[in-house]
Amino acid sequence: MATASKKVINGWAMYDWANSVYNLVITTTFFPAYYAAITKPENEKFKDGVEFLGRTYVNTEIKDYVLAFGFLLIAFFSPILSSIADYKGNKKNFMRFFCYMGALSCSLLYFFDTDTVSFGLVCFMFAGIGFYGSQVFYNSYLPDITDEADRDRVSAKGYSYGYIGSVIMQMIGFALVMNAGDDPVKTQQALKLTFLLVGLWWIGFAQISFNRLPMGTAAERATKKNALTNGFHELKLVWDQLIHMPVLKRYLFSFFFYSMGVQTVMLVAIDFGIKELKLPNDRLIITAVVIQLVAIAGALVMSRLSEKFGNIKVLLFTVLLWIAVCIVGYFIQTEFHFYFLAAMVGLVMGGIQSMSRSTYSKLMPETKDTASFFSFYDVTEKLAIVIGLFSFGFIEGLTNNMRNSILALIVFFVLGFIGLLLTQMKEKKKLAA
Repeated sequence: MATASKKVINGWAMYDWANSVYNLVITTTFFPAYYAAITKPENEKFKDGVEFLGRTYVNTEIKDYVLAFGFLLIAFFSPILSSIADYKGNKKNFMRFFCYMGALSCSLLYFFDTDTVSFGLVCFMFAGIGFYGSQVFYNSYLPDITDEADRDRVSAKGYSYGYIGSVIMQMIGFALVMNAGDDPVKTQQALKLTFLLVGLWWIGFAQISFNRLPMGTAAERATKKNALTNGFHELKLVWDQLIHMPVLKRYLFSFFFYSMGVQTVMLVAIDFGIKELKLPNDRLIITAVVIQLVAIAGALVMSRLSEKFGNIKVLLFTVLLWIAVCIVGYFIQTEFHFYFLAAMVGLVMGGIQSMSRSTYSKLMPETKDTASFFSFYDVTEKLAIVIGLFSFGFIEGLTNNMRNSILALIVFFVLGFIGLLLTQMKEKKKLAA
C-alpha cells in the first residue's frame, strides 16, 4: 500500500505528542517526586509504610504493584477491545475512549494528598490504563497508513514528536515548581497543578489525531462470530500463524524478555534517584528532560542505523547497552554517575521502543486485521511489564533495597539478547534457503 498523506502521518504522530506527557510527567518525574514527598517514612503517618487495602507496603513497592495490576487489566481487556474495533471498524473511537480515561485520571491527581493516598494510586493506575489502552489502537494504525519501507521512519517520527511534546510540558511544570521556591506547600501545589495540565494537554492535542485519522477499513468491518470472545480467538489465530513463522516467533520471545527490563527501568528510574541517591526534585526534573532530549536523537539514530545494518543487529546492540545500564545502575553511588546513566537510558530508550514496533510491523504477515496482530504485540509487552514491575517491587519489599531489584532486570535483558541472537540465526537460514 502507499503511505498516507503528510497530513494523516503528522496527525498520527501528534497523538504521541499528546499522550507522551503522561509517560514523562506522570510516571517518570512529577508523580514519583510528589508521591515520594508525601509518603516518605519521615512523615509520621507513613513511618511504617503505605497502607493499601488493609496491608502495609514500602511506598514504592505498592506503587509498582498498583501499576502492574493496571497492566494486567490492559493485557486481559485489549484482545476484547481489539476484536470489537475490528468488527465495527471503529478503532478510533476506542482510542478516543482510553485517551479520555487516561487524561481525566491525570487531572484527578490534583486532589491527591496525604489523606487520599489510595485514591491517588487508583487514579495513577487508571491513567496508565488509559495511556496503554489507547496505544493498542494507535500502534495498529502504523501498517494501515504506511508502506513497509516507510515504517521505521514514521515510527521514529511518532516517538520524536512524543519526546518533544513531553519536554515542553515538562518545562512548563518545572517553571511552576521553581516559581514555588523553597516553600514545600507551594511546591506540592505546583506539582498538583501540573497533573491537571497534563490531562488538558493530552485531551487537547489528541483532537488533531482524531480529526485526521481514518475510522477503519471496510475489511475490518467483516462480520465475526462473537465480538466479545473473538479477541481471544484472534490471539489464538495469531499464535497458530506464529508457530509457523520461526523468525517472528523468536523475535517476540526476545521482545517479551527485554521489555520486562526496558519498561521497568523507564517506570522506576526516578524512584531510584529519589530513594537511593536522595536527589532533589529540581535536579530530577532536569534529568528527565535530558533523557527525553537524548531519546529524540536515539530514536532517529537507531532508525538510520537500521537502514545500514538491519533491525535485528541494531536491537542486539541496543540490548547490550541496556545490560550495561543495569550493571552501572547497581553500583552507582554519586549524583554525577546518575546523570551519566540517565543519558545512557535516554539514548537507548527511544531507539529500542521505535525499533521494536517497526520491526514487528515488518515481520508480521500481510493481514487486514492489523488491530488483532498489534493486540498480540501489546499483550506480550503488557504481560512483560507486569512481570518486570512485580519482580522489581517484590524484591525491594523483600530486601528493602532497590538495588537488588536491578539484578532481576539484568537477567531479563540477557534472555532477550539470547532471543535476538536466535532470531538473527533463523532469519539468516530463511534468507539462505
